Amino acid sequence: MPTTETPDSAFVTRRRWRRRLGAIAGFVVTVFLTFLGLLAITFFIGRVIPIDPVLAVVGDRASNEVYAAARTAMGLDQPLVVQFFHYVVNVFSGDLGQSVSTGRSVVEDLSRFFPATLEMATIGILIGVLLGVPLGVIAASRQGSLIDQIIRVVGLLGYSMPAFWLGLVGLALFYAKLRWVGGPGRLDIFYDGLVAPATGLLLVDSLLAGEIDIFWNAITHLVLPASVLGFFSLAYIARMTRSFMLDQLSQEFVTTARVKGVPERVVIWRHAFNPIRVPLITVIGLSYAGLLEGSVMIETVFSWPGIGNYLTTALLNADMNAVLGSTLVIGAVFIFINKISDVLYRVLDPRAR
Repeated sequence: MPTTETPDSAFVTRRRWRRRLGAIAGFVVTVFLTFLGLLAITFFIGRVIPIDPVLAVVGDRASNEVYAAARTAMGLDQPLVVQFFHYVVNVFSGDLGQSVSTGRSVVEDLSRFFPATLEMATIGILIGVLLGVPLGVIAASRQGSLIDQIIRVVGLLGYSMPAFWLGLVGLALFYAKLRWVGGPGRLDIFYDGLVAPATGLLLVDSLLAGEIDIFWNAITHLVLPASVLGFFSLAYIARMTRSFMLDQLSQEFVTTARVKGVPERVVIWRHAFNPIRVPLITVIGLSYAGLLEGSVMIETVFSWPGIGNYLTTALLNADMNAVLGSTLVIGAVFIFINKISDVLYRVLDPRAR
């Protein structure tokens, strides 16, 4: 017999859908306003810093007429409000300007360089999470023991050791002396250009092309810089996980579970670990975003063609379009990761729904 929807249930259903649509609309508005604020910050920073973008284009030997014509062509003679309006319109239409350093559009450059950073940072955060979370849990569950002290020392080294120094030591030991890993760059030179960039992620593109030799060669080049990044994220994640777990292990419900005879493994990983998953999302998200935007020294040491290297070159060449475009992408990554964290909060914690 077909079921009919009562007026009360229909009202509840409509209210639930209105609530969901309101949440989606609020999410979109928040992202838009945040991104608009990011555009405003990057734009006005680009106007405040003591670098003349016109001179970067025409050179310091250009005549006053050439300088004035270039300034007018770039729209820099207009009021700041008008310049900002044109900047926002261009960004939303996918136009970040032309790079003085490379002669290509900034969007094309970012599509080339950002996947390299994304690939390295993703492997690095996986190393940090897969090792840092268990180490933090073990350190907290054995507080004061020798293994706890060792893990804390490792975390301290991760905070205090310079990234460029660790990268140089890794190259000298594992590449120059032991020959366990590949050298600087993403590939050996005789493999360069053999795989068509479909996604920009070399590991994925080489597998899609069926080039297993290139895949393994890319792994040998990626493992050392990703491990260096992973070590720094591991130190931060392990330290925060230990702190969260110590707080939970002192709670009364954990003591009650132990008194009832619940196995220690279950007490640690179910009763104590489950409540810290939500704050851990924030820690991992911020660590991941930090790897994406803070890998400049690692990319320089390993000659890694990523966005950090691109941004450094742009700054040295006073290439403001490239600088602003890179800054905008990094800021957008932070916004995206924060919003993904908000979604995961609702998945893992019903109270946030």
